[in-house]
Amino acid sequence: MYFQRLKDLRNDKDLLQKDIADMLGITQTVYSRYERGFQAIPIEHLLRLADFYNVSTDYMLGRTNNPKRY
Repeated sequence: MYFQRLKDLRNDKDLLQKDIADMLGITQTVYSRYERGFQAIPIEHLLRLADFYNVSTDYMLGRTNNPKRY
């Protein structure tokens, strides 16, 4: 589920995979693998993305539909 949330959050901000990959310091190919669910996202990247999008990690992981941080 988290991979669809990654894509949706990125698209909501009209960003490219390359934009997010650059922010994380990884290649676009690696980030694409996160969004397609082919590679697990490391905790440190999950935390940076949650901060960037201002949502909770539970929301990003699909554990809740409430994007608000605690």
